[in-house]
Amino acid sequence: QVQLVESGGGLVQPGGSLRLSCAASGSIFSISAMGWYRQVPGKQRELVATITSDGNTNYADSVKGRFTISSDNTKNTVYLQMNSLKPEDTAIYYCNAQVRPTSLTFNVVYWGQGTQVTVSS
Repeated sequence: QVQLVESGGGLVQPGGSLRLSCAASGSIFSISAMGWYRQVPGKQRELVATITSDGNTNYADSVKGRFTISSDNTKNTVYLQMNSLKPEDTAIYYCNAQVRPTSLTFNVVYWGQGTQVTVSS
C-alpha cells in the first residue's frame, strides 16, 4: 500500500514563512505528479500547487509569487515553501500524489492526512 505523510504545519504570524513536506512511501513503481491542496471548514478543497515528475508546475492565482512547490523524485517527496503568509492562507493543507503502485499497471490518486497551517497575529 502507499502512504503520504505531511509535516511542517503550524502557527505563524502574517508575513512569515513555513515549509511543508510530504513523503510518499510503500510499494511504489512511479509517481506522475504530486501536489498540495487546502481546505477551510465549510468550503471546498482547492488546489494550491502541483508538480509533475518532469518538473512542470502549476499554481493557484492566490499563491503565485508567494509559494513555491518543488520535489525530490529520488525521495518521493514534495515540498511547499510558503512565504509572505496571509491570514487567508489558514487552512488544512493536504498532500496529493498520482502514483502507480508496483502491483498495478495504472495510476491511483492518494491523499495525505492533512496538516494545519494557521496564520494569525
